[in-house]
Amino acid sequence: MPDFQPTRTHRTRLMQIWRSAGWPCKDALEIDLLAARLVAQHTTREGHEVLRLTDAGITLLAEARQRGLRALSAHDRLAERFAGHLLAAGRIVWRELPLRAALEAPAAPADAVPRPTPAGAPRLWADDDADGAPAPPRAAQVWRMARPDLFSVRNTSVPAYLQPMVHEVKASRADLLSDLRHADKRQAYQWLCEECYYVFPAGIATPEEIPEQFGVWVLHGKVQDLGQPGDSSRFELLRPARHARCTLPFAVWMTLCKATPVRGQGEPAQAQLGEGLPAPEAAGDADAGEDLVALADAATPCGPPPAAEAEPAPAPPPESAV
Repeated sequence: MPDFQPTRTHRTRLMQIWRSAGWPCKDALEIDLLAARLVAQHTTREGHEVLRLTDAGITLLAEARQRGLRALSAHDRLAERFAGHLLAAGRIVWRELPLRAALEAPAAPADAVPRPTPAGAPRLWADDDADGAPAPPRAAQVWRMARPDLFSVRNTSVPAYLQPMVHEVKASRADLLSDLRHADKRQAYQWLCEECYYVFPAGIATPEEIPEQFGVWVLHGKVQDLGQPGDSSRFELLRPARHARCTLPFAVWMTLCKATPVRGQGEPAQAQLGEGLPAPEAAGDADAGEDLVALADAATPCGPPPAAEAEPAPAPPPESAV
């Protein structure tokens, strides 16, 4: 197929085959990939038919990945680099996660004029008067969808230590000033976290231009050089954020459960079975099995501790002779 041009759908299927066991779907996409010699059919020892990427298929994915890296904007490069900084600090990070935040409802304008009520119109509210329109009760809060660039929590099992944070990444001064003009957006970020920061290259703005409740991180180095050979850029904390205790609502937890966090460079998608167990001695399979059994017996079981066995009651004294 000399005139075959793989589409994004073909590249997505190639990546799925690469990251899976290779079970075939027997659809039209696989016909195209097989005819273009991007994948090949193989048979396992058990007789199952599987698909494996050929050298041409791996080359196609590698070229597509390089094109994607070069197409990253300055904002994406800066966000990806700072996400790695947070991962190295032991935090779980999500990028551009849509979250719903509750904001205080705006107050009614002082110069609001009530609308006149037509003569003979029925009264819908108890506090209606004859001269003005009904005044429906105002909502105490309004909901707004927030989409922070980086949302992170500590990797901990103690709820009080989660310390949710929001980091807004700005690659240009125009983007930063545009964000600072939206007070509702900043209020939504503060409702979702305990600390909120702005991250931007050094020289774009000074900490005095940022609201005092927000922290400031700056990048020393060129954004274009991030991830390139010889990259010596570093982040510096110019001002810590004001800390405010925050308990994540249930809706935020549900969104976190459905989303996929950022994975670090070289971090496996799933740990290997048995990872973390001590390596068995080279004394044979029997000794290795005995070590694993002993290790399992020594492990603390889940659930509440077993109830202590009651001590046997002492034997009654012998009856005295009459």
